[in-house]
Amino acid sequence: MKEYIDATYLKTAKQAQLTEAENDQIVKDLLAEAMTHQYKCVMLLPEHVSVAKNYFIKHKSKIAVGTVINFPEGTADVSDKLKQAQIAIDQGADELDFVINYPAFKAGNITMVQEEVLQCTQYCLNQHKTIKWIIETAALTDNEIIRITTLIKNTVMRYFKEIDYQKVFVKSSTGFFSVNDGTTNGATPHAITLMLENAGPLPIKASGGIKTVTDVLFYLQMGVKRIGTSAQKQIIESVGS
Repeated sequence: MKEYIDATYLKTAKQAQLTEAENDQIVKDLLAEAMTHQYKCVMLLPEHVSVAKNYFIKHKSKIAVGTVINFPEGTADVSDKLKQAQIAIDQGADELDFVINYPAFKAGNITMVQEEVLQCTQYCLNQHKTIKWIIETAALTDNEIIRITTLIKNTVMRYFKEIDYQKVFVKSSTGFFSVNDGTTNGATPHAITLMLENAGPLPIKASGGIKTVTDVLFYLQMGVKRIGTSAQKQIIESVGS
């Protein structure tokens, strides 16, 4: 199970209502925890990437360091997203989770979004990095989930080689989208089903609101290839692995 988990901490000190030092300590504790449990990846804000990479190098660990790009809004220009990606890669990021410009997609700017997917995917693959496209399912209708997932798949299959497909994920959620009707802002079985039906052969990452072993096993059995969670310690320790 642990080989599917992206152990995640994406709060600023302000969001967590902590001092900078306290927030930094949470990151350090997560890195030590990752060494103990050997997660696939740790997902951190860009400002923590170099600390994480240096920590894993020091400990001769192959745990991947991931970060987020234009998180959680996704509305930056492609050039800005590429600049953010370059900084993250220079600091040691192995995996980059881009928030796709889903507001532009919803507004009908399909060509712009397709170009964003093409340019950013090309950039990451050229740098031998894994890229994950966060589509923010809570902000989309079923039809939009289907169409944006299909757009990513078609773009990747048209412009890249089959050997690259497993390095381009479609990811459900940031976990930060505001919902007003009581529904979840993270992964749901329904949304993940739509993604799985329309992303293949690209892999899916489920994230947002995944808190238990039952949740993880459910999504893995559905066919998800990566799980993003901030409850990783409780999940792993509850199965004794």
